[in-house]
Amino acid sequence: MPQTDSHNDGLDPVEIATVSQTGEMASQPPPATLLLVDSDADTLALLAATLEQEGCRLLTAKGGEAALTVLDEEEIDLVMANARMPDMGGIDLLNRIEQGWPHCLRILLDSQSDMNAIVRAINEGHIYSFVGIPWKADELCQTLRQALAHQQSERERDRLEQLTQEQNQELIELNASLEKRVETRSQELEQLSAMLEAAYTELEHSHVTTTRVFSSLINLRLPSRLQTNAQVDALVRAFCEVHELEDELKHDLLMAAALYNLGRLSWNDHMLTTPSQRLFAEDQKAYQRYPEVGESLLMALDHLDGTARIVRHHRERWNGGGYPDQLEQQAIPFGARLLGLAVDYIELQRGMILPNKLPRQQALELLRKFSGRVYDPELCASFLKLCLEQAPDLGVIGESVLSLDSSKLQPGMVLAKDLYSEAGMLLLHEGKQLTRALIDKLLHFEEVEEIRYSLLIKKPGSDG
Repeated sequence: MPQTDSHNDGLDPVEIATVSQTGEMASQPPPATLLLVDSDADTLALLAATLEQEGCRLLTAKGGEAALTVLDEEEIDLVMANARMPDMGGIDLLNRIEQGWPHCLRILLDSQSDMNAIVRAINEGHIYSFVGIPWKADELCQTLRQALAHQQSERERDRLEQLTQEQNQELIELNASLEKRVETRSQELEQLSAMLEAAYTELEHSHVTTTRVFSSLINLRLPSRLQTNAQVDALVRAFCEVHELEDELKHDLLMAAALYNLGRLSWNDHMLTTPSQRLFAEDQKAYQRYPEVGESLLMALDHLDGTARIVRHHRERWNGGGYPDQLEQQAIPFGARLLGLAVDYIELQRGMILPNKLPRQQALELLRKFSGRVYDPELCASFLKLCLEQAPDLGVIGESVLSLDSSKLQPGMVLAKDLYSEAGMLLLHEGKQLTRALIDKLLHFEEVEEIRYSLLIKKPGSDG
């Protein structure tokens, strides 16, 4: 066998040496791990010296049993073993490796040109290659490079096969999901078709009933958290009663409160659930067209001419910066100015305009802030007064109540409506008389939760 200097006589059964190549970046794949097996320490040292420039992580083992120990402890990419070792022949070792670690490549070294041994090694050990001893350094390195390239190619093929299988499975699941969605949407369309047919029949008897059906269609299209028509209707209805608006205007306003969302029926799910300030490009254009679309859908109904006009202009702004016609101040129909206030107030609280939901009090403050720019200042003041004193959007219209920010609470006040946390937990129940301790606890809870609550308080002298 090849000889080396005597200073290698003390080589341990397992010796690990890592060889890096020209300081590769840490992001590069780790070097292949090569296990050299021979019973002679000098031969192992010579093999390591020959292959150290190939950029591999080199491990050595003196004999077959030591090699099997290394394989149990390390991830080995390739084993290069001498065919003639006293404890276990190289062919037997490679055969055991083939059974236990089939993905590990195997190269046999032999000092004799024994064709029978070579054939046996190929048949039993499924070796990748055979190298004669003494070896030529360049041929040995070339064999190693070819073996590792072959291994990398096989691994890449396996990876691509696995990826293909995963993608095929994803496609199967996607197709199943798509079929289910198509079936669900078909059922929804059938329901919508049935409801529209019922609406047309009902139109012969009462346009009010028809309006309610259309309103229910809108709610069917929207997620429950975005169904705002009931609260908008409550606000508009209360304003009409308090200010004694004429019957025709009241009728048109109530119809508009039920139908102002009609133009949104053509939106996709993304637009329906995205705050308007986060819509861009074509989605933003589609958003700004929905009042016109709503008006066009109502044009065929002569008795809803006034309603259609309110729907078209409820997104106009006092300073002329709205849409679709950039009307300003008194040129905007009164009903459209009122409806715009009610819609913005509710949609701010639902997170349909800004990225985050606003508490009721903050929504009111935002309306006040934009009074004179976005909203009719006189009308806005009347609307805010209604919300603070009657809170029709909270279902307490007609009751003698005040809506107060928690910072304005005083001991002795009586709660007019249950107070729930954002998570749905009951904090204070209706009829509870507030004490200083309760108020302080509520203020502390608001600091922890980073939220501000508005409470409905019974006016002094009211029943209950």
